[in-house]
Amino acid sequence: MDLQSTALRDVPREDRPRERMMQVGAESLSHAELLAILLRTGTRKQSALHLASAVLKQCGTLRNLMDMSMEELTSIRGIGPAKAIQLRAGIELGRRLAKSGNCEVVTVRSPGDAAEYVMDELRYLKKEHFVCLFLNTKNHIIARETLSIGTLNASLVHPREVFRAAIKCSSASLICAHNHPSGDPTPSPEDVSLTKRLAEAGLLVGIEVLDHLVIGDGKYVSLKEQGYL
Repeated sequence: MDLQSTALRDVPREDRPRERMMQVGAESLSHAELLAILLRTGTRKQSALHLASAVLKQCGTLRNLMDMSMEELTSIRGIGPAKAIQLRAGIELGRRLAKSGNCEVVTVRSPGDAAEYVMDELRYLKKEHFVCLFLNTKNHIIARETLSIGTLNASLVHPREVFRAAIKCSSASLICAHNHPSGDPTPSPEDVSLTKRLAEAGLLVGIEVLDHLVIGDGKYVSLKEQGYL
């Protein structure tokens, strides 16, 4: 069937994304079908399903779709501001769901626990994000905050910003994390230098820096395990 010349109303009911989702469940739908449900409608010349396929073709992968801006989405023929907002809202809900976990108290017992907590949020980002996890005396995560969003190659953060945020939430200790957009978590000399500055500042204010994690694509490096803390 040529989706480009076929309106969704002309597609057999059993092949329509919403009807298929009701019959077989969301997990059985393709990426294009799920996007078509978010888009709701197509255009005069193409169905929502074909429009969704065009979006996927433009972005290449779901990972790239996550990072597409409103401007990039609306540059796709058939995607206006309303549809772009629908897509961005759906993506943001997915991000928040991944970040929220099961809403139970999270206890950090190892670098792996902290890395798992931030991995899904950081691993796909195209710019460096510097995030702090703030812990109480029982090593429960009581808050998290993104303190800096850098360029493709560097994330700039000052120790005063880190400890201002830590003091604000009465944190006993903290763990820093940032991503490498390249996917390679090997620490740079700048990462090592920043880690040492943060550790020294933590000694002065009485808030221990437990670790600094560098997040790659599905893998991480702990600067504590590397001997820098």
